[in-house]
Amino acid sequence: MQHPDPLRHHHSAASSVDNVDDFLRHSSSSTIDGSGFYSDYPMAMSGQSSPFIMSPWHQSSASPFPCDPASSSSSATCLIASLVREEGHICSLAAVGDVLYTGSDSKNIRVWKKQKDFAGFKSRSGLVKAIVVAADRIFTGHQDGKIRLWRVSPKNPTVHKRIGNLPRLKDVLRGSLKPSNYVEVRRHRSALWIRHSDAISCLSLNEDHGLLYSGSWDKTFKVWRIADSRCLESVIAHGDAVNSVVVAAFGGLVFTGSADGTVKVWRRELLTKATKHTPVQTLLKQECAVTSLAVSPAAPIVYCGSSDGLVNFWEGEMQLAHRGVLRGHNMAVLCLVASGSLLVSGSADKNICVWRRYGVVHNCLSVLSGHTGPVKCLAMVSEGEAEEPGGGDGDAGAEGDVGAESWIVYSGSLDKSVKVWRVSEGPSEHADGHGGGGALSW
Repeated sequence: MQHPDPLRHHHSAASSVDNVDDFLRHSSSSTIDGSGFYSDYPMAMSGQSSPFIMSPWHQSSASPFPCDPASSSSSATCLIASLVREEGHICSLAAVGDVLYTGSDSKNIRVWKKQKDFAGFKSRSGLVKAIVVAADRIFTGHQDGKIRLWRVSPKNPTVHKRIGNLPRLKDVLRGSLKPSNYVEVRRHRSALWIRHSDAISCLSLNEDHGLLYSGSWDKTFKVWRIADSRCLESVIAHGDAVNSVVVAAFGGLVFTGSADGTVKVWRRELLTKATKHTPVQTLLKQECAVTSLAVSPAAPIVYCGSSDGLVNFWEGEMQLAHRGVLRGHNMAVLCLVASGSLLVSGSADKNICVWRRYGVVHNCLSVLSGHTGPVKCLAMVSEGEAEEPGGGDGDAGAEGDVGAESWIVYSGSLDKSVKVWRVSEGPSEHADGHGGGGALSW
């Protein structure tokens, strides 16, 4: 299958996540029925958990007003702040402790500390499509197919210096000498296997093994060793653009979602000098593009957002089984993030849905509206971690941890703003299926 030129890559609704206009036209009118926002998993549809009870129009006690950001005791779901800097559409976010990184189509990366503009740095080319942070290093993925590596200056935390690219120049020069290192990326065009030949769409970390994963419109994902910035493996994963790659904390599994409408499961094998990823399961095959993936850190559950506005989810450590569909949006689900017992979904319909999981049953706790453009990216940290420089231990919010029921959610939009929300997991008595979310607007 010939891969189109990147400037004309958005050939249909089954193309990359960034073509929001295609998704707006392609969104299915059947994604929300008259009853609205609920999981259609059979266990959730009982007499006590009717669609009305579980819908946003069954108001909860969450306050419909912005909360006082200085009040750490408040646990209500509310808006804390709006971060606006007229530098372009917000395309990517990464949050670590009280620090937030935002990437835009202006090629700028802004650094916010305690919700204040703190610093910034700029790449020479390629809008910033993905950001991940590993200790003192920041990785950014760009439209031009490059991954750039930055480090915070130990003398001045407002200064970020670029310390390299992936792949390294010396690896490119060395590899270019051997014809066997070239692969065909489209008709009559070859490229080094260690280089992405199209836009970087996503980045994901496996810090336990020191690995970075990159997904691209060139239909591949690549595996990089963080310690020496070497490319260990390149996998032709899909028949169209790879829109999302996420690493699971269980089973050595990696999940990929693509514009070809599939979600695939890969098992990682660590070799002496490389990695090997073997496909073990295809979770989904559909005509609509897969636009986002998320894995719960508290349970073996993977979520998939699609251009039809649906969120499918699966459960299982070895063999995953489909458990239901969350119907909360009427346009493409562009981003997902999961922490503790919560899942947060952002959409081209400009809304954010907050879901709480009870086993495999999901309730929509609230719908957050306030953005005037599609919600493109999300990041989430526990409220305690957001108040501590450098972050916490990363385990806050796991099931059973009653001390971490409030979260800080950052949402980036094509309206050029980032909104900061405090989100509460809600009282545990909702576990029987009673109660629903409130539709909150700011």
